[in-house]
Amino acid sequence: MMDAAAARATDHVPGIPRDEDGPVFREPWEAHAFAMALTLHDRGVFTWTEWASALAAEIKRAQANGDPDTGETYYRHWLATLETLVAEKGVATSETLNRYRNAWDHAADRTPHGAPIELTQQDFG
Repeated sequence: MMDAAAARATDHVPGIPRDEDGPVFREPWEAHAFAMALTLHDRGVFTWTEWASALAAEIKRAQANGDPDTGETYYRHWLATLETLVAEKGVATSETLNRYRNAWDHAADRTPHGAPIELTQQDFG
């Protein structure tokens, strides 16, 4: 059963991949991105109306750039929207987001397949 925050999100944000039990995710990172958006919404960083508008704009941009919109990239748009709103709302700068993205890429590159990815200070170069 879906918790109340996820239910509110699916009511206010059209297009969330879901089944009768609630949102569905292809990969664990998609669930993490979903949870981050729920948390930031609950903390008042943005409204669901702002989120839906920003997500729609992100999807429209991606489609204009050739995204086939098969549903497989939905949470990539979700993550891009999350990063955009976090920067716009001053929660983190774009530079900080890029720094962490690069660190995660570095950590993923050095991590054996199947092992958990863990950030270390060295990943920040």
